[in-house]
Amino acid sequence: MWPSNPVRTFLVSAISLLCFQTSGVLAQTPAPAQTPAPAQPVATASQDAGASAVAKPAAVDITPLTAKPEFAEDWTKLRLGDVPPELLPGDDLTLDRTDFPGFTRQLVEGLWRQGDPIDLYITKPRGIEKPPVILYLHSWASKADHRFQDLEFCKFLTKNGFAAVGFVSDLTGQRYHDVPQKQWFVSELPRTLVSTTHDVQFILDYLEKRGDMDMTRVGMFGDGSGAAIAILAAAVDPRIKALDLLNPWGDWPDWYAQSTLVPETERPDYLKPEFLKSLESFDPVQWLPELKTRQVRLQYVMKGVTVTPEAAKKRMEAAAPRNVKIVNYETVHEYLQNVALKGTGFDWIKEQLGADIQPHAETNTASRPTTAPKTAER
Repeated sequence: MWPSNPVRTFLVSAISLLCFQTSGVLAQTPAPAQTPAPAQPVATASQDAGASAVAKPAAVDITPLTAKPEFAEDWTKLRLGDVPPELLPGDDLTLDRTDFPGFTRQLVEGLWRQGDPIDLYITKPRGIEKPPVILYLHSWASKADHRFQDLEFCKFLTKNGFAAVGFVSDLTGQRYHDVPQKQWFVSELPRTLVSTTHDVQFILDYLEKRGDMDMTRVGMFGDGSGAAIAILAAAVDPRIKALDLLNPWGDWPDWYAQSTLVPETERPDYLKPEFLKSLESFDPVQWLPELKTRQVRLQYVMKGVTVTPEAAKKRMEAAAPRNVKIVNYETVHEYLQNVALKGTGFDWIKEQLGADIQPHAETNTASRPTTAPKTAER
């Protein structure tokens, strides 16, 4: 029996999240050699142990935005300095706003960085003056616009009275431009981590300026690279009260040495001491222990998801302070059975921000797992 619409929507979303993290399971088809790269980056993985092919997008020229003043952004620090008020987007930058039964969906263009407009997909429940808000940042190569164009997904995110803000990382989707094609999210990780961590702070500043959300109840969900960035952002911005992390990247020496996302032809460059040195200050393993006063859940799929290697997963878990709730799923199937099929993936973070989540009723008893996921509370 196929689950109900909201659960089906979450299941499809969960599968799409994991497909970019998986080697041999739910993998994408590599692009043929000598073929022009697609406009959107797609992570691909081979059946061979450890090997992965990556199709990179063609760079697109973006005309610099001259209407906004220059902003001196420090790319060596995770904490963003004071932002001039005129750089924060306002209602005049709303590209689209549509009311639906139960929620309102809005597309806002953030222009705080010249030449790098950022699309923010903001979904709010109707009838609630100042709802709590959760930021959603999926892993590299995923598409926020596709998810937030799904009305069932928007309805799913806003249930229990929550607002949702979706966006993509630097050098991802509509933000891949003005760089040579050989440069991509992983090759430019010192930049993409810092710039997207700054983006989170820009977004929170903007939401405060709007004044229509409860900024004392802010959470962030991230998976893969998005989860790594969520850790960095929360470490430097106390406005983020709760974090839900799925398969976060981190432990950069082990990650670059063993991740199946890294092309073998490029791996030696990333293992050079000078490149790894440039990432030392931006390792989630270093910053996770700073989140002792937040509500944090760390979820890993242990087998079949090899973008983050086993050694990196273990180092991340070892670095987690005692307040972090650790949940390990043995396989992708176990994760889908325990979380995606039940449609409960975002319930935990909403509970941490004050939502009254009712126990979930089973929709298909035949699909219940025989074992529960391994959970360690520290």
